[in-house]
Amino acid sequence: MSTNEPGDENFTRTGSSTPLTVEAVQGVLNGVIDPELKVSITELGMVSELLISDLGVVTVEIALTTAACPLRYQIKREVESKIEGLPGVSEVIVKYGEMTAEQKTNAMERARFQARENAAPTEVSATTRVLAIASGKGGVGKSSVTVNLAYALAARGLKVGVLDADIWGFSIPRMLGINDRLSGTDGKITPNHISVPNRLDPDSPDGGLEVTSMGFLVEDETSALMWRGLILTRALEQFLTDVRWGELDYLLIDMPPGTGDIQMALARMLPQAEMLVVTTPAKAAQKVAARVADMARRSHMKVVGVVENMSAFVAPTGESYELFGQGGGATLAAEIDAPLIMQIPLEPAVSQGSDEGRPAAQSDLGAPAATAFHELARLVATDLLPPLEMAGCTARILEIMADAASPKRATP
Repeated sequence: MSTNEPGDENFTRTGSSTPLTVEAVQGVLNGVIDPELKVSITELGMVSELLISDLGVVTVEIALTTAACPLRYQIKREVESKIEGLPGVSEVIVKYGEMTAEQKTNAMERARFQARENAAPTEVSATTRVLAIASGKGGVGKSSVTVNLAYALAARGLKVGVLDADIWGFSIPRMLGINDRLSGTDGKITPNHISVPNRLDPDSPDGGLEVTSMGFLVEDETSALMWRGLILTRALEQFLTDVRWGELDYLLIDMPPGTGDIQMALARMLPQAEMLVVTTPAKAAQKVAARVADMARRSHMKVVGVVENMSAFVAPTGESYELFGQGGGATLAAEIDAPLIMQIPLEPAVSQGSDEGRPAAQSDLGAPAATAFHELARLVATDLLPPLEMAGCTARILEIMADAASPKRATP
């Protein structure tokens, strides 16, 4: 793992003296979910070897259901991505093996057991990239980053879900200009939909946002919700299990600030979730944001990177003024050993657009903040967390098992 991510000067990463353990690596690998069986590769027994050298080189052998599995490179990228997010890793080496007939049988039995025991499976597809947008404190523009990143991803022709998990402080409906109540059929909730023109190719299908928030269920934005831990967790669970999300490329979750019940519940219910930490240049915001990253890693959730919001005010003359100080994002990135992937300039149009239900990413790309949000979306979609592509491989286990169990035909 190099000190800078290839091809982009916005990435920075520093070394770490944090001890690297087998348990930590196994923990993040629990979040690599087989897209067809919807079970962790560790539970399926696909991690056949795991070695860590004194220099931080992690070697993992993945036992595939078949040596020619078309998902092998996708699995490799997922494994590398998860492990590289751990402090102390210098390099990741992924090798391949092939399951024996007995291992394949055990894997299918485990998948069936998991399906039976999961009393409340979520409506979020295993192929959906889940990105939790988090911050240590309120007022850093976390919701603004969520909305604008979601819109910019949809503008690339992608299907994006937006879950407002800030149950107490919901603001997503206002920021997206949605006033409609939620509806549903057959016991499932239908999220509100926004169609987004495809900026990359106007001749291709538009992208779209599927949006769910507590704000669509209360009387108005001023209604107070006096709920505590268990009820908040139950609300999140219902948003994940009772909303008909459909096939999404991404689900962006606007998290409440801090490290409470919602954060812990998300790590349990969506083990494939990864986290983007938002901070400002101010030292106070940077310090509390470090706690969020620590909580994520304790829950085996990879921290994708840091976004520094309100980094500087850009005047119409082009001059830049650092009104809230400087260096908070870079300092946080160094402290938590994660890349600083974007600095969003302070721009009145962002706040005004949020109040009017018109995201800055919807405006002219010549505006500094809009340009930054679309560049952030590009980095997420092409490098940090590219959409998963489906190609059958583990689904063949049933066929393999059936062939092994059936009598062999005589050769004519």
